[in-house]
Amino acid sequence: MIKMRALLGGLLALALTLSMHTAHASQPRHMTIAAAADLHYALDAVIAAYHQAHPQDAIEVSYGSSGKLLAQIEQGAPFELFFSADSEYPKQLVAAGAASGDPVPYALGHIVIWSASVDASKLTVADLAKPSFDHIAIANPEHAPYGKRAEQALRAAGVWDAVQSRLVYGDNIAQTAQFIASGNAKVGIIAQSLALDPQMAKKGSYALIPATLYQPLLQSFVVTRRGADNTLAHDFARYMQGAEARSVLSRYGFSLPSPAVEH
Repeated sequence: MIKMRALLGGLLALALTLSMHTAHASQPRHMTIAAAADLHYALDAVIAAYHQAHPQDAIEVSYGSSGKLLAQIEQGAPFELFFSADSEYPKQLVAAGAASGDPVPYALGHIVIWSASVDASKLTVADLAKPSFDHIAIANPEHAPYGKRAEQALRAAGVWDAVQSRLVYGDNIAQTAQFIASGNAKVGIIAQSLALDPQMAKKGSYALIPATLYQPLLQSFVVTRRGADNTLAHDFARYMQGAEARSVLSRYGFSLPSPAVEH
């Protein structure tokens, strides 16, 4: 009888442990990502694919310019992952002691000339000096990596002085695209990832800017110090390096810097 009671007690304890483990494992998880605006359509698509396999996980995203997002994280903003359009910003986060782990390159971005009012497919950067382009939109080079690369391309093409007074600055690359789509600027320089979105493709056309005109846009992400103990942040970071997420990024025009990681 004593042995039977001991056996039943052991089985009960085991069942309780397994029940608690199962309940813990099925608990919904949550995190918030700070992401560069060039990722707006691509990252939304990646998250949608991730949710198909993990419907209980909640992922929120705040899009903006990489420089401003960096400042927000350094000031304590509640983000668990930081996806930057320039690898230098995650490195700065690591140097400031505000990151958990090292930055991981996830894509190489490209810039394009885009317009919703003229056929941009045959335009070159030098063409932007023409007086007919009275307003030209780029992202603010001070804190937006795509804006910085736009300035580099304009300078390399020898037209910076001719166009500078006609530039309209977006706070980030997504706002820059909105300026052009709305007609506030006839043409502009935006991320190819935005131009390839199906809705954007219906509105306008683009011409790829030669990569020789600007510094490479190597993009990296890093888990923040706040995300160090967030299992969803680490799981999604691994997912971003896998074949499924990389396929989505490729569809939006990003080049992929390294082989896929199994997750």
